[in-house]
Amino acid sequence: MAEVTAAAVKSLRDATDMPMMMCKQALQEADGDAERATQILMEKAGKRLEKRTENATEEGRIFVQVCDQSGRAVMVEVQCESAPVATGANLAEFGAMLTNQLLTGPGAETAEELLAQPAPQGGTLKDVFTALSSKIQEKIVVNRVIRSEAPVGIYVHHDGKTAALFQATGEGKKTDILRDVAMHVAAMKPTVTNTCDADPALVKAERDRLSEEARATGKPENIIEKIVDGRMKLYYRDEAGVLAEQAFAKDDTKSVEQVLAESGYKAKAFTLWTLGK
Repeated sequence: MAEVTAAAVKSLRDATDMPMMMCKQALQEADGDAERATQILMEKAGKRLEKRTENATEEGRIFVQVCDQSGRAVMVEVQCESAPVATGANLAEFGAMLTNQLLTGPGAETAEELLAQPAPQGGTLKDVFTALSSKIQEKIVVNRVIRSEAPVGIYVHHDGKTAALFQATGEGKKTDILRDVAMHVAAMKPTVTNTCDADPALVKAERDRLSEEARATGKPENIIEKIVDGRMKLYYRDEAGVLAEQAFAKDDTKSVEQVLAESGYKAKAFTLWTLGK
């Protein structure tokens, strides 16, 4: 058996980023052949990962990034098994690669499409994903991705487990308000964006109920219509969860629609992610 030197072990570790003891064992098994030792490491790592395919991935982070020039914004959710991996530098580096490529590349509708795209150091993001999984020996899942063009605001909670992307229309210049609305979405969790997005069957049922109640008072039809319209605004705000009608989290004297209008915007859509949901 060839002698396995400390320098050879270090060289293999630098090349594979695998634990020192595993590198030494692989070199011993390969009789000092570094190329064969690398293959052995990858095979062993793959077998270990196969055993973890059914493991739950209840930890992870949602990574976000915004382009200062274009205003484009992206979100990528990466799930893993443990909190230390979720908060570690390795996953953070990988998340930054994913968001940067999604932001500056051709775009992607799915995680698989994004992983097939180039990695900064060569190869593909799928190669980086495979190497990372082998290194940390834990199941990792790139669960979902989204990219949106300006005007858009984005917010991620400090723990990386809740994030919101808010899309607007308009020619406003005060982009801070867009992030504020994204923060509102994360906090208040609206159901739909505008009143036209609410379930029409539920809206009709509520309007019919309110109309019947108002008619029981004996008021004229033109007055009844105004009463119902006023009460429907409360329904949209409090029960239907319409973002535009909700009281703005940072100034509850105004609706989200009002604060957006003051800055030259209208609500278009939003995406709210909670890790794993």
